[in-house]
Amino acid sequence: MNDDDELIRGSGNVFRDLRCDDSDREQLRAILAARIIGILDDRALTLRAAQELTGVAAADFSRIRKANLGRFTIDRLMMILAGLGQDVDITVNIRPRAQAGSLDALG
Repeated sequence: MNDDDELIRGSGNVFRDLRCDDSDREQLRAILAARIIGILDDRALTLRAAQELTGVAAADFSRIRKANLGRFTIDRLMMILAGLGQDVDITVNIRPRAQAGSLDALG
């Protein structure tokens, strides 16, 4: 980094930082999918073994591994986690949005 570079701190939500539509929903889906992938890896589960365990198609686990989450709702990802023996606790905070284009929206 040289003297002319400016360090910009992210918001903690890459989708918000990139100004994606529905950034909070996308962040939550990514977090849930990452946890599913982590469980598959920790247990060394193949896609077929995960299918047998949960009843969810192996192709769906393949999509999750590839971060192709377009077909997955939050509740479906939570159901998959439940099928993998996980409890999911989600806390929701509701507050007014920062003004569009405001730097405060990123930090």
